[in-house]
Amino acid sequence: MEAKLIERLEAAVARLESLSAGGISARGLPDGVDEVSSDPSILAFDDLMAQYAARVSAAAEKIGGQVLDVTKLVLEAFSVQKKLLIEIEQTQKPDMAGLVEFLKPLNEVILKVNAMTEGRRSDFFNHLKSAGDSLSALAWIAYTGKDCGMSMPIAHVEESWQMAEFYNNKVLVEYRNKDQIHVEWAKALKELYLPGLRDYVKSHYPLGPVWSASGKKASSALSKAPPPGAPAPPPPPPASLFSSEPSQPSSSNPKQGMSAVFQEISSGNVSVGLKKVTADMKTKNRTDRTGVVSASGKETHSSSPSFSKAGPPKLELQMGRKWAVENQIGRKNLVIDDCDAKQSVYIYGCKDSVLQIQGKVNNITIDKCTKMGVVFKDVVAACEVVNCNGVEVQCQGSAPTISVDNTSGCQLYLSKDSLGTSITTAKSSEINVLMPTGPDGDWGEHSLPQQYIHVFKDGQFETTPVSHSGA
Repeated sequence: MEAKLIERLEAAVARLESLSAGGISARGLPDGVDEVSSDPSILAFDDLMAQYAARVSAAAEKIGGQVLDVTKLVLEAFSVQKKLLIEIEQTQKPDMAGLVEFLKPLNEVILKVNAMTEGRRSDFFNHLKSAGDSLSALAWIAYTGKDCGMSMPIAHVEESWQMAEFYNNKVLVEYRNKDQIHVEWAKALKELYLPGLRDYVKSHYPLGPVWSASGKKASSALSKAPPPGAPAPPPPPPASLFSSEPSQPSSSNPKQGMSAVFQEISSGNVSVGLKKVTADMKTKNRTDRTGVVSASGKETHSSSPSFSKAGPPKLELQMGRKWAVENQIGRKNLVIDDCDAKQSVYIYGCKDSVLQIQGKVNNITIDKCTKMGVVFKDVVAACEVVNCNGVEVQCQGSAPTISVDNTSGCQLYLSKDSLGTSITTAKSSEINVLMPTGPDGDWGEHSLPQQYIHVFKDGQFETTPVSHSGA
């Protein structure tokens, strides 16, 4: 038994060493970094990489392409985190601005992964999103106390993976009967975080990283002044995972775009600033206009930010009892984390977005949404899907009732705790229910009938679903 275990560990280490060509060493550090620490927490991080990273990288190399590229970035992010943990042992605890600068190397890798999911949708989009969303789990290192606005490290790792699991499950379902290598990759990626990273944080940093009381300042730990004559620094990157300024609610921002127009109209002062249209300005009299719409004009219009005709996007708590999520288009990172069992969630008019509800709520209603994904933990009463098209709903806890009404295309993912859920359907088609079927996390798919046979027998109608049999 011990001999087999040693052989497996040696194989894992050899596998990680083979990744050195991609910039990752067996110790989990980028090539050229020679910091070696005898601290048990750092040695345990090496064990984490040796035990779980080898499976992810092995499957990724067999798949190749973008999956291999994003996997290398995931392992690079873990390598950067190890380097930061070594630096933390020698660095005094910084203020919030200093912490953001300290964590900048990790954030840069995360931004690289997020950039792979942008632009034209890839055939491996679910792989990329699963890997990209999972990296938010590494932000546990930014936990500085109960007042920092984050969940505690262990809970943060678990909650971060829940968002990534939405796309990870899509990979499992899509490839379970097509290519087991993709299934192996998805399972290995999950194990890297649960139990891998979670158990590591639980054993060594349950209350967050421990900074040095007499070490160097954080500003000198990772920051380096540019050499004389160096070019000017690039413009600021997009919003990062670590920010020294809390995000402001949308209600505090000045109204822009169509919201400003509506506000101006409601004020009754709509004619101020308007110019008189002369004859030569009318379209029929202009010589520079034709009846042909150019392709460039169409592209310019389509590239403008999405905006729902129904109104501006909204994500807010109303009267302390109802969460309103409305008119969200193309938003993949919507989160409701401060909720309780007395509140309800109403999702309306959203398209191509994903909402995660972290906590127990009373009721969830999804109304008039298209290509919408909703992930929730527990619901007290029911989850209702009404007037929707192509939605996906994942229950990670329990739900007494799920109802689907007047909906075309609905994927329901149930957890082990929600297998007893009562599902009601009406005027709906293409309803599939996926649930765990074994200890390995495999998913079984069941389609709900949408055709019925009604037979008048013994004074009453008997209704049975239509069963199709193939040759």
